[in-house]
Amino acid sequence: MEQLRFILKEVEQQLIQKDEMQEKTQQSMRKVGSLSKQAILFIHQKKFEEAKKLIADAKEVVSKLYDLAKEHPDIVYGGMFSAALQEYAEANIFLELIQNSRLVTPKELNVPPADYVLGLADVIGEYRRLTLDVLREGDVEKSEECLKIMDEIYIELMALDEASMLVPGLRRKCDVARKIIESTRGDVTQEVRRKALENYLKNFELASSKKARFHSDSEQ
Repeated sequence: MEQLRFILKEVEQQLIQKDEMQEKTQQSMRKVGSLSKQAILFIHQKKFEEAKKLIADAKEVVSKLYDLAKEHPDIVYGGMFSAALQEYAEANIFLELIQNSRLVTPKELNVPPADYVLGLADVIGEYRRLTLDVLREGDVEKSEECLKIMDEIYIELMALDEASMLVPGLRRKCDVARKIIESTRGDVTQEVRRKALENYLKNFELASSKKARFHSDSEQ
């Protein structure tokens, strides 16, 4: 029994160490998600250098998690890490699209294909926010460009018939994206019509004013 007590004591220590490592790992995953979300906020605020700094910090944490996964895959890989990588992918994709009008690849980000695709689907929501911001600024042309990008991402995601069955959650995110795009299209269409009416009234008022001045000059 003395031997059994020793064995169980050793097992207990290993379980405690594993639990502590798991907690630290989860904190790192939460940090990746938090840094990525903050980076997205900075992108919306046009603070691109700050966003890049946060994304670089997140990349460093992700790299350390990958290193840890080599020895403890059971601790690292799971729902939390996948969610963190999706946030990380979303921030990177959004920044690259905004700044350089190009899509960064899963290989460039060192992110699994499934997490990349799910992060890409979430970018549609960020473009809705961007669209509303530019509409408030009165830039209808820019809002139409944003809507076009949202449409293109959605169409390409929906074309992944087999992948949608292999990536849990993609179909649901695509359904949410479709509703977001429909809502955004309505906002853009309404603003386009409002602008057109505003321009028509301005032109009508200008023409009426010129006509009034012409009659006034003629009478004199």
